[in-house]
Amino acid sequence: MAHMVRACCLALIFVLMSLLVKAKIDVCKRGDVTVKPSHVVSLGAAVNISCSLKPKQGCPRHCSCKRLILYEFGRRIQLQDGHSLSSQVSGLPLGTTLFVCKLTCSSNEEIQICGAEVSVGVAPEQPQNISCTQKGERGTVACTWDRGRDTHLYTAYTLQLNGPKNLTWHQQCIDYYCNRSDLGINLTPESPESNYTVTVTAKNSLGSASSFPSTFTFFDIVRPLPPWDIRIKFVNASVSRCILQWRDEGMVLFNRLRYRPSHSGSWNMVNTTNAKGRHDLSDLKPFTEYEFQVSSKLHLYKGSWSDWSELLRMQTPEEEPTGTLDVWYTKQNIDYSRQQISLFWKNLSASEARGKILHYQVTFLEVEGEKAILQNITEHTSWIWVIPRTKNGAVAVSAANSKGSSLPTHINIMDLCGAGFLAPGQVSANSEGEDNILVTWEPPGKAASAVQEYVVEWREPRPRGGLRPPLNWLRTRPYNVSALISENIKPYICYEIRVHALSRDQGGCSSIRGNSKHEAPWSGPHINAFTEEKGSVLISWDEIPVQKQRGCILHYRIYWKERDSNSQPQFYEIPYRVSPSPFAIDSLQPRVRYVLWMTALTAAGEGPRGNEREFCLQGKANWRAFVVPSICVAIILVGLFSMRHFRQKVLLLLSTLRPQWYSRQIPDPANSTWAKNFLIVEEKTQLPLDRLLAEGPTPEEPEPLLISEVLHQMTPVFRHLLHPNWPEKGKRVQSRYTSEEDTEYSASSSPPPKALTAETGQPVDLYKVLGSRGPDSQPGNPASPVIVLPVDYLPTHEGYLPSNMDYLPSQEAPVTEPLEELEPLHVSLSVFSTSCLHPRTFSCGELTLDRLKMGCGSLML
Repeated sequence: MAHMVRACCLALIFVLMSLLVKAKIDVCKRGDVTVKPSHVVSLGAAVNISCSLKPKQGCPRHCSCKRLILYEFGRRIQLQDGHSLSSQVSGLPLGTTLFVCKLTCSSNEEIQICGAEVSVGVAPEQPQNISCTQKGERGTVACTWDRGRDTHLYTAYTLQLNGPKNLTWHQQCIDYYCNRSDLGINLTPESPESNYTVTVTAKNSLGSASSFPSTFTFFDIVRPLPPWDIRIKFVNASVSRCILQWRDEGMVLFNRLRYRPSHSGSWNMVNTTNAKGRHDLSDLKPFTEYEFQVSSKLHLYKGSWSDWSELLRMQTPEEEPTGTLDVWYTKQNIDYSRQQISLFWKNLSASEARGKILHYQVTFLEVEGEKAILQNITEHTSWIWVIPRTKNGAVAVSAANSKGSSLPTHINIMDLCGAGFLAPGQVSANSEGEDNILVTWEPPGKAASAVQEYVVEWREPRPRGGLRPPLNWLRTRPYNVSALISENIKPYICYEIRVHALSRDQGGCSSIRGNSKHEAPWSGPHINAFTEEKGSVLISWDEIPVQKQRGCILHYRIYWKERDSNSQPQFYEIPYRVSPSPFAIDSLQPRVRYVLWMTALTAAGEGPRGNEREFCLQGKANWRAFVVPSICVAIILVGLFSMRHFRQKVLLLLSTLRPQWYSRQIPDPANSTWAKNFLIVEEKTQLPLDRLLAEGPTPEEPEPLLISEVLHQMTPVFRHLLHPNWPEKGKRVQSRYTSEEDTEYSASSSPPPKALTAETGQPVDLYKVLGSRGPDSQPGNPASPVIVLPVDYLPTHEGYLPSNMDYLPSQEAPVTEPLEELEPLHVSLSVFSTSCLHPRTFSCGELTLDRLKMGCGSLML
């Protein structure tokens, strides 16, 4: 079976070789290319390249032209007619160069004949700096060397090691860049002082060279393996004593240790002898992450250190905090009795905290006796208290971790800006790069010697509808007049900066705004309201969002122009206001529609306009222009109405304009509702008739007259327009009258309609009252005044009252000028809606007028 496998392999090899030979023959079947003196030459040597055609492999007989062409890397270098050509080539570069020979006949087609490669290189240099190592006690020997310059040729390097007892080991590598070889043998420590010799020989087609022998011992080449299983132990959970342990090979006698905090760049080195895998450390910092590594060595003077072990990271235990907190505060009055104290403090550094801070203890103390009034614990770095304004005290703040608390920081609560003479002067803020602001100031004049320290505080502006950003501050000595603030500084943000000068229990401050980098705003203010006041326009606007301000706004501009006008807009430029308040513009014209908008400016320029709003100033009413013409018109009208002829013409005009529903028939008050009610009351009430009977015999009762009239209630305005002396509904006529044309009557409110009575409340005969026309004609009751109602006051109409008026008392009445005719009784202009002037209908049934009695209280129309 084995013979059969071997035969198959040999047959396969023969087939492959035959194919290769055939391929070569097929490639150069038309001719050959030869290189002399050799295919491998040294740098600078010349070679002869020859190309010849094989018999019967030229051009066809009918072709009269037969030409050979030689190419070097595709570049034509030789052309010759005939069956062969020869060319000498020099100046070849290092490496391999390809030459190709081609045949061309009468056509332009080129036929490849054959080709050849020429390698140019140099002889190898002598290997140097031979170094051999063995990793660990059970590793193998591997050597490295410097091979010198590159030969650009295949070069064989042979490593030979000679040891005690004439032992020899060989290892060869063939490559362009061979400089390392592993012998694959392990040296044992049986005879650690035995010498070993190693040499390296390099050889190629152009020459050879051997290194100088190198001699070493077991300790010289063996490099221990790096230590492993590194661990650390803290005695009593304290950083004061730390034990580091590890494991390494048995023959290791020396170790070295390096450690550092994780954030540090340099190492602390410690050498140990006969440590047996252990070392104590006592200079570690508490609550700090450290990195540890260990290396080993077999001999103090011979050999080399092992590689560093894997990195061990470990955090040290906590310790009680050291140092004190940096505390700052702000004070704000809430009302007349309370004030708000806002405390802020900075975190302790890692070296001061010495552990994880669990909480902060804040205590408010009385100034006298340092008695604790309020005490609280918080995990935050700020605290707010509201205390009475009358209380003066101090605050103590301390930090605590699992091992204890830091020393408290005491700070007296005072008015930080109360002493004006301590306020620093000429405060300025200038940009120092994108993340820094330089704040400078001048000492507070004569009080400069009293300043104990300066405090510079800064914070971002409060975003619209958001929380107030945290406060930042730094302290500087009293002889400094500048500070570079860089903590929490962002570009394109305008910071509110305040410089405090502190002196024992009082302080002064000055404020300014500043930014580290700025550009023009991204948007303009948003106008939200207009208010007209005393001929001016008060404009209110919303502040630009903080992120769109792009720095500190220096000015606002309010632009306005007439709507639909092509004229250039006018503007006011006003300084920036921390809290925007309405701004008054008093240069707008009344009853002109304007378009207004606003922009904002930083030190980099003006930003885009905000929203546009239209506004029209109504202006203050000119009362003189309105009242004076009105008074003149009223005087003219009064004068005209005082003329009887004019008034009659007006009444006639109004009568023509009365509505269609108005009737010229005089309504009968006897059929009104109040008359019906009066009859019912009269039937139930016994009326005293003694006085009426005593004056004379009862006149013969006339024939009852059936009256059915409707009273159209007229508006008081037209009632007075028709006759100024006509009494209003619900008013009674006073006990006097005048014969003047325009008689004045004073009216007063009266009870509901009842019988007309005298001041004594006794019922009075209506006709007797009408007959008693003088104010002194009171036969029935001389002690009480009687209301006198003129006869011609009542309108007459045919059939309304009996035409025979002789039965009435014949007492003469004072002579008066008769009133103008009151026809029509109701007039309404057609320009008014008739739906508001519907008549009221009164019905009283059958009633004899000679039995009708009316009281003195009121006269219903």
